[in-house]
Amino acid sequence: MQLTSFTDYALRTLIYLASLPDNEQTNITDVTELFGVSRNHMVKVINRLGQLNYIQTVRGKNGGIRLNRPAKTILVGEVVRDLEPLDLVNCSVEFCHITPACRLKERLYRAKLAFLAELDDCSIAELLDDNAELLILLQKA
Repeated sequence: MQLTSFTDYALRTLIYLASLPDNEQTNITDVTELFGVSRNHMVKVINRLGQLNYIQTVRGKNGGIRLNRPAKTILVGEVVRDLEPLDLVNCSVEFCHITPACRLKERLYRAKLAFLAELDDCSIAELLDDNAELLILLQKA
């Protein structure tokens, strides 16, 4: 399963925000430069993360973005569920005439559950725990 670039950058953004000292905020320009993504794309990612209450966005001269809750409470699986279209195949009878007898959809469903269960076992904070190399790379913003 491949995540969309939207989800990929959302997860990277959450990791970066979690690496900042408590209550410190950053801005979209810093995140955009750190990950080398277009500002337009990052604005969409940041807006969606704000709508989902993962981050707090503050407008104005002293504005910026920061996590809206502790990183240890943000599960990677939760973020993926919120951002990814998780229907792996179209099993409607109108689309596929073998659907009534197909066993693949059940296997794919179980694989998706296993994938999400693994991601549910990991918080954004855990991705930073004892990871000095990542912290150094994130400071280059």
